[in-house]
Amino acid sequence: MNRIDARFEQLRRTHRRALIPYVTAGYPGPDATVPVLHAAVEAGADLLEVGMPFSDVMADGPVIQEACARALEQGTGLDQVLAMVAEFRRRDADTPIILMGYANPIERRGVARFCEEAAAAGVDGLLIVDCPADEAADMRAELARRDLHQIFLVAPTTTDARLKRAAELAGGFLYYVTIKGVTGAANLDTASLAPAIERIRAAAGVPIAVGFGIRTPEHAAAAAESADAVVIGSALVERLGRADSAAAAVETARDYLAPIRQAMDNTASSQNDVVSA
Repeated sequence: MNRIDARFEQLRRTHRRALIPYVTAGYPGPDATVPVLHAAVEAGADLLEVGMPFSDVMADGPVIQEACARALEQGTGLDQVLAMVAEFRRRDADTPIILMGYANPIERRGVARFCEEAAAAGVDGLLIVDCPADEAADMRAELARRDLHQIFLVAPTTTDARLKRAAELAGGFLYYVTIKGVTGAANLDTASLAPAIERIRAAAGVPIAVGFGIRTPEHAAAAAESADAVVIGSALVERLGRADSAAAAVETARDYLAPIRQAMDNTASSQNDVVSA
């Protein structure tokens, strides 16, 4: 079983929502990425999303744009990203890893070659921002041969027809983008979240993750009331950018994510108490 599926099944049995931190590989420095990933797991992360640095990150705001630019300047390409995943796997064989990025570097390398190398390194899924469900046949075929999932994005503007298509093809989970904009552009609109998740859940047979605009424990707790997973991206990357060493980045990740994990667990506990009553 793919690690993503196994983890969500485990979470379902324990009535727990998944915390999915995002980090840009190679930022704030190449030596920080793997320790930060381990620190995130120690702070309560259930899955990990690792950004593959790219020069034209069209869905990302200034924070992740800057992180990608600095990572590329320091020599973090696909070889280095995959090596980081393989290094992480030497200590952690269980936590699912999703690579997030854009199609161009993968296509230049060759889709089949990249998917083979990703599987060998210990990757469990890909989220390719500019490869929507309608254009994903070749990518999905190569991933499926290696038991890897392709994660698709849906947004407030996604039509019913496109939602249906994404839900039919989704592997692992669907990623709901809560805002009409780039990463880090706005805070979570909690009032609109539950109806949106309800609409997606009616079409989807996989878990639903919520991301973009989640910055605080309160945001994460609100998202966890209706979604199966919460993604923390720009807010974490912004804090990591202020760290002046790998050790400081590790402490930053731990200190930032632990209260978010606690807030999500408190929400789940409250919901379970209501159900029990």
